[in-house]
Amino acid sequence: MTFVGLFGPSKKRSHDAAAVVTGAGSGIGAAFAVELAKRGGRVVCSDIDENAARTTADAIIAAGGEATLLRCDVSQIDDVTALASQAQSWFGGPPTVVINNAGVGAGGLPIGEMSLDDWQWVLDINLWGPIYGCHVFAPILREAGYGGIINVASAAAFGAAPGMAAYNVSKAGTLSLSETLAAELSGTGVNVTVLCPTFVKTNIVDAGRISERSTQLADRLMRWTGFSPERVARTCLDTLDRGGLYCMPQPDARIGWGIKRLTPTVYTRAVGLTTRVTTP
Repeated sequence: MTFVGLFGPSKKRSHDAAAVVTGAGSGIGAAFAVELAKRGGRVVCSDIDENAARTTADAIIAAGGEATLLRCDVSQIDDVTALASQAQSWFGGPPTVVINNAGVGAGGLPIGEMSLDDWQWVLDINLWGPIYGCHVFAPILREAGYGGIINVASAAAFGAAPGMAAYNVSKAGTLSLSETLAAELSGTGVNVTVLCPTFVKTNIVDAGRISERSTQLADRLMRWTGFSPERVARTCLDTLDRGGLYCMPQPDARIGWGIKRLTPTVYTRAVGLTTRVTTP
């Protein structure tokens, strides 16, 4: 049991956690799940791809940890509600850490050319997924009076690169959602952290709906500048433990965040000129 006194919890939130991770089948989600298990946690590995979630859970168990898999389509509120119920049954109580990580990539076309079907697909997963996750799990953690919620956004939330509108909007919404939830949960014992990385070496490009030209560029940037998902997960969990709201693990994310806040108009014009969209 974790005791909360005058100086906060007697241990770090990411240690010995009862954790739920969406999108745990690969990438940052799998890295979060494995790292939480290394820190003594019991982990529910959730993913729309049941086989992928099983692979992560099996790896944790093989390493001596505790994990189970639960299939969940985060774009469906009934699935997220069922995930919370089943997770609490497995834990024998409320979760203490919830990571709304599941996401997809899309881009390469300007506004007006990207299909509305692609807009809907991206927003259903990247924005409604965290909304549903917070809607369902925040009251549970608030009632318990302890824990943490991590929402995985992106530096795209404030970067606003041309040709990435749906993705940018979904991540900006997740950033705003996290800031709002952090304010609402202030003083409750539940901390909210929003993760805003730049390039991470995952399969999001291959699994997304991204033009060939943009895919090639993203692949190169990931290889040259991308952090490993394991490093990103460790950094974010440490930020949660410190009670931090924003986690920007790479220097370029922090620099971009600072410039955008100080000179938003200049920043936006510069981004437009340097990343001018040309239709592939």
